[in-house]
Amino acid sequence: MSDFLNYKTLELETGPETGPESGHDWLTIWFNRPKVRNALSAEMITELLHLFSALKDRPDIRGVTLRGRGGIFCAGGDIKEFKSLLQGEAKTSEDVARASRRNGELFNMINETPQVVIILVEGAAMAGGMGIVCCGDVVVVTEDAKFALTETSIGIPPAQIAPFVAARLGSHMARRLMLTAGRFDGAEAEKIGLADYVAKDVDHMNGIEIDIKKRVRKCAAGANAVTKNIILATRYAGRTEMIDIAGAGFAKCMLSDEGREGVTSFLEKRKPYWAVSPIEKEA
Repeated sequence: MSDFLNYKTLELETGPETGPESGHDWLTIWFNRPKVRNALSAEMITELLHLFSALKDRPDIRGVTLRGRGGIFCAGGDIKEFKSLLQGEAKTSEDVARASRRNGELFNMINETPQVVIILVEGAAMAGGMGIVCCGDVVVVTEDAKFALTETSIGIPPAQIAPFVAARLGSHMARRLMLTAGRFDGAEAEKIGLADYVAKDVDHMNGIEIDIKKRVRKCAAGANAVTKNIILATRYAGRTEMIDIAGAGFAKCMLSDEGREGVTSFLEKRKPYWAVSPIEKEA
């Protein structure tokens, strides 16, 4: 997109898709380091942090899709960079912890971005790559996709992704996968709750994505953002605090332009403006 930076490790795309639901309100982010299986380098993490920080102030972008070039989603952390830490670039344990915290900040930003996040997985989603998958709102994988939480097998913990894996799969499943360096495919990903849809191949996966986008576009962007915030608040807020958070979110949406339009369009038996396709607008 012209109003974002030209990133070195990421490739950005917006529509149009084919059909009446097309538009430029959806951003596809491609991990673009296929020669190293789209491993998460420090540079890629910096670029993703910058991009997701910018997305917080882009209500015109309804949703985000994350996927990987070269038939691979993401192989996790860049092991060559791990080796450089061991060879003296990191002077203290705090240096290593600081680098780890940046990873945690990234997972948190993806998890909490106000846009709907679709994750499309073909090939491998390993370690931190699987952690990113757990931050998505809707996950589509191919049958032959490969997943693994291999960190403990090389002597390190899956530190920053653990909360997101546990939140999506439950602590019981997270323990089993992390403590046994678990490996599984796309079909198993659906069984354990990691994947929402399993596609036969990439073409089928792309078709599922188009259908999800159509359904998201029937929803008000502001209401989706507030709803997502309410859901995420259940991780830390007590019941009394949740009542306040939900009440404030409801009031914000009810008194917004979207809320007024939604109520009015319902009573007038017509579509709200955000659900009107480009073809219908031209008619």
